[in-house]
Amino acid sequence: MKDISLVLKMMLKEKKDILFSVFFGFLAGITAVSLFAASGYLISQAAFAPPIYTLMILVASVKLLGITSAISRYGERYFSHRGTFTILKNIRLKVYDQIEPLASRLLQKYRSGDILARIVGDVESLQHFFLRVFYPPIVLAAVFIATIFFTMYISAGVALTMSAGMIVVLIVFPAIFYMIQKKAALSMREKRGVLSSEFTDYLYGFRELTIFQQAERKEQQLFDEMNQYEEMKASENRQLAIREAIVIFFSFFIAIIILVQAGFYVAEGNLAGTLLAMLFMIAITVFEDTPSMAVLPAHLEESKSSSKRLIEVWENEEPSKVAVQELEPDLPLHFDFKDVFIQYPNEKKPAVQHASLQIKPGKNIAIVGPSGSGKSTLMQALLTFAPVKSGHILVNGEDINTIAPDSLWEQMNVSLQHNHFFYGSIYENLRFANRNASAEICRDALEKVQLTHFSLEDQVLEKGTNLSGGEKQRLALARLFLREASIWLLDEPTSSLDSITEQQIMNEIEKVTKYQTVVTIRHRLTGLESMDRIIVMNQGEIVEQGTYTELMGKENGYFKAMKELESQQLAF
Repeated sequence: MKDISLVLKMMLKEKKDILFSVFFGFLAGITAVSLFAASGYLISQAAFAPPIYTLMILVASVKLLGITSAISRYGERYFSHRGTFTILKNIRLKVYDQIEPLASRLLQKYRSGDILARIVGDVESLQHFFLRVFYPPIVLAAVFIATIFFTMYISAGVALTMSAGMIVVLIVFPAIFYMIQKKAALSMREKRGVLSSEFTDYLYGFRELTIFQQAERKEQQLFDEMNQYEEMKASENRQLAIREAIVIFFSFFIAIIILVQAGFYVAEGNLAGTLLAMLFMIAITVFEDTPSMAVLPAHLEESKSSSKRLIEVWENEEPSKVAVQELEPDLPLHFDFKDVFIQYPNEKKPAVQHASLQIKPGKNIAIVGPSGSGKSTLMQALLTFAPVKSGHILVNGEDINTIAPDSLWEQMNVSLQHNHFFYGSIYENLRFANRNASAEICRDALEKVQLTHFSLEDQVLEKGTNLSGGEKQRLALARLFLREASIWLLDEPTSSLDSITEQQIMNEIEKVTKYQTVVTIRHRLTGLESMDRIIVMNQGEIVEQGTYTELMGKENGYFKAMKELESQQLAF
């Protein structure tokens, strides 16, 4: 039950449509049986050539049952599909609500293609649970039971045979097929996730694959994965076809047995001959929808697998505290890290450990250290994107996890190492930061970051593939000039720029952030003399912190050694 708990909870919200679906499904099934039963009886009676007026009631009944069957079948389709689509909508909303707060962590744990396969393919697969697993057995069982009760008044022996057939079709066959399905363990969902991930890698890395002449090898790998998936799909379809054939053959076999049995009763004089055709038509019609029971185990296992794959995305994630506090827009923010320990999923070493520091309002702070020392992770923690395992990050004395992220981000201007650009114009990508920014303000922002050669109408391709590394960094910084924020978080904002352009842009940033809090991650150690505080990191730990003068005054200090080494390299 745990594996399908997600879809069951969503179904409980649509009780009205489910009840209407079952009601109209039962009505459609029982009127279909009644229609064919009346038709068989009418044919038998007509064989004796009675006066036409004696058959008028039967003829009218057949017409009424035909109309009722059509209307009820429409009602069944309408309510079952409306319920299914509403359930799917609720599942999608539930999945989004669960994964949205975990987005940054999930992309460190799962491949993007796998996540896409889960939230699209697996969610879509769950529609079969109601339409193919939950609903058909209930309707079939209800129709069978009603038909058997009616048949008992005609022939108890025929009713007993029909009951045996019902038990085999509704219980025995599905149980056997389900055990076979579990034993086969066709991991279609997992294979689809792998294929989606591999294809995403191929698209994103096509340029590099081509340059290193590995595109053909990757294509062959993709074709192999696709062929394996197609073989698994074909094998599954063959098994389903065989199971449907078995159920159809058995249903027809039961109908023949009932015909022979009823014929024997007629020969013995225990059953009227006019009822023979009616019983045969009942047997054929009542078993008409039984092939759906052949595919039920496959859809049940598919639904369980899909639900499990979705739930496991957020199930093992640590529940975060409920964000209930909204920050006041104009309130200066004071950040306090207290022995913070951060470790990413599937990583053996912590990214940050025993980090304690303060970021006071209006201060200009630099974070320096070698690559992989935890600088970017520290900034991610300020954005609530990093998984803090222990310790606390306080904002004005309150735990950061209790603060609504939107109210925190509203006061931040952020430029990360990798910034995303959308397909569209330069103007559209700039206004992403401020929808009210005019064309004149956007041109001024481009001028501040030395991108005057760009027109606002120039096209930006998906992920900014037509921009150089330096142009991407400058366009990302141009966004920041379009919105007011009390805190600027800059992760190596000018690492791809020449020193002259870098200095010009940093001067522009200093002008607009004179009274703001600025946290900058840097690799180069030049221009740090004016910093209010320098945080020095190595192997995930803060090894030193202080002003430039304080750090340079330390004998055998780590920062001083880094600075001297950089000076020696620049001298060469």
